[in-house]
Amino acid sequence: MPYKIMIVDDDKDFRTTFRELLEAEYEIVEAANGEEAIRKIKEPNIIDLIILDIKMPGLQGTEVLKEIKKLKPDIFIVMLTGYSKQETVLESLRGHADDYLEKPVKPENALNTIWRLLSKKNDMVGGIIEKLKYFINKNYQKEISLKDASEVVCLSPKYISKIFKETVGIGFNGYKLQLRMEKAKQLLDNSDMNVNEIAYKIGYQNVESFMRIFKKIQKCTPSEYRARGKQI
Repeated sequence: MPYKIMIVDDDKDFRTTFRELLEAEYEIVEAANGEEAIRKIKEPNIIDLIILDIKMPGLQGTEVLKEIKKLKPDIFIVMLTGYSKQETVLESLRGHADDYLEKPVKPENALNTIWRLLSKKNDMVGGIIEKLKYFINKNYQKEISLKDASEVVCLSPKYISKIFKETVGIGFNGYKLQLRMEKAKQLLDNSDMNVNEIAYKIGYQNVESFMRIFKKIQKCTPSEYRARGKQI
């Protein structure tokens, strides 16, 4: 799934030009003013990066910047300014903008800035995924939820669900189930525990539920799996 970028500018022609520059590689969302941008940020979607004009009717870009950073601090924001005055740039950076571009925007500068910031996101995502995997590995036998995991990394359940599936190739619950089944096979291969004990060990209170899921995934019962292993 491509990264999603929001372009916030009251100049429709500018938004169209910028969309055409980026849409081959990224998913693009547009907003004509700060109020619309904030409203879309509050909707149930995931925006990875925002290109935000400083001077717009209504809310100024610096005000929108501060509000978005309160709502979604993990979103990268690049400010657009037609003013090269140092105080304008400093005000944006003080508001926690991640970078800025001066109008007229040079395409290569815009692409390089976006690529650099989203590359950081890749590194950040890698660290988050490792924390989530560690959390699941330590607690796979418990009834942990996506909400529990989200609290570990201080991000929304919707966001970590998205990045986990995109990065690992399987959803949070699927990964937890996969891990439980691997642990079950290890115990069947390397221990004398009976099926009931193994089911309880990996977090199932109901052995029939464990056996049903194991058979669905492995195409054999736990006892059949153990018997096959002993024949090898």
